[in-house]
Amino acid sequence: MNSAPFVMIHVGQSYAPRRNLRHGVETCTWGLPKWQSGYRSQRPHFAVLATGAAPRTSRPKWLTQRITLYLFEVRENFYEGKSLHWPDEQEEGAVKYPVRFGIAPLALMRDVPLGEDGPLPTAASDAIRLSGTRQGSGVLCEFDPQPLLEMTDIGMNWAAGQSVPLGLAPGFGPENIDVPGRSATEQENPPTASLRGAGFISDPAKRKAIEVYAENMAIAHYEELGWTVERLGKPYDLHCTRDGEERRVEVKGTTGSAAQVLLTSNEVDHARNPQHTVDLYVVGDIRIEGEGHSASEGRVLHFKDWVPAEEDLKPRSFEYRLPLGG
Repeated sequence: MNSAPFVMIHVGQSYAPRRNLRHGVETCTWGLPKWQSGYRSQRPHFAVLATGAAPRTSRPKWLTQRITLYLFEVRENFYEGKSLHWPDEQEEGAVKYPVRFGIAPLALMRDVPLGEDGPLPTAASDAIRLSGTRQGSGVLCEFDPQPLLEMTDIGMNWAAGQSVPLGLAPGFGPENIDVPGRSATEQENPPTASLRGAGFISDPAKRKAIEVYAENMAIAHYEELGWTVERLGKPYDLHCTRDGEERRVEVKGTTGSAAQVLLTSNEVDHARNPQHTVDLYVVGDIRIEGEGHSASEGRVLHFKDWVPAEEDLKPRSFEYRLPLGG
C-alpha cells in the first residue's frame, strides 16, 4: 500500500499560534480546538503542520503560494486532553485544545510549492487551506508520503517499510520555530533541541511535582498487584519485588502526550541488559494547577519487559575522546 492517513493543519503566523507551535515541537504534542468527524474512528500515521501562506484566498491563488511544512509521525492517537499544557492555556487557566495527539518530528521543509509542482497532491494542499479557514482544525486525508520523504532525504521506500526509523529522519527542534514579537526573556533564552521530549518543564518545582506524581501512580499500580516497591531514583526509578521475582521500573511524566521521552545512555543500557527485567511506565497529560503545583489526572502507557529498539532511538549528543598529543 502506497498511501498513508494524514492530518493536515494550518498554523497562523502571529505570536500566539507560533508560540504554541514551538511548544508543540518541544513537547511532542499537538492540540485541536474541538472534535471533528473521523477523529475517533481514524488514526493518522503522519501529521503536517503548515505555516506561511494565507488560507483565506481563492483556490487558484492558494495553489500559487509557497509554504513551510513540518512533517511529524503520529505516535499517540487523538485523546481528550485535561492538562493545562499550552502557554495560552496556562495563562487563561482553561483547556482550549482538548483534542490532542502525540507527534515525533521528522523533517522541516521550507518554501514548498502548494501547486502541482510541489510534493503534495492537490487534495492535501486543499486540506491545509480548509484547516486555515476553520481556526486550525485538523483535516484528515490520505495520500502517498513518498514525495515528502524524498524531499527531506529520508532514505526509505514507504510502500515496503510502512514506518520511518527515527534515525533516518533529519528532525528539527523548537529552536527552528521563529516566534514574532516574542518577549525579551524568550529572545535571551531560546529553546534548544536538548530540551525536547516528555513535555520539558523549565520550572524545577513544577518538574519535580510531575515526576513525583508519575512515580506515585506507578507505585500504587505495582503495590495493587502485590509488589513491594522501593523508590530509588538512580540508577532506575523503582525497584519491585514479589515472591522472589524482581522488576525494575523507569518512570516518565509529562503534561503533554506520551509520544516521546528523553532517555539517558545509562537508562538505555540498563534496559537492554539481559540480566534485568525492566518496565517503562509513562504518565502523560498530567494536570498541574496553582502555586503549589497540585497534580491530578494523567493517562498511563505501560510497557512491560521493555527493551528500547534501535529504530526508536536518536542520539542527541556524543561523548568524544580527544586524540593523544593534542
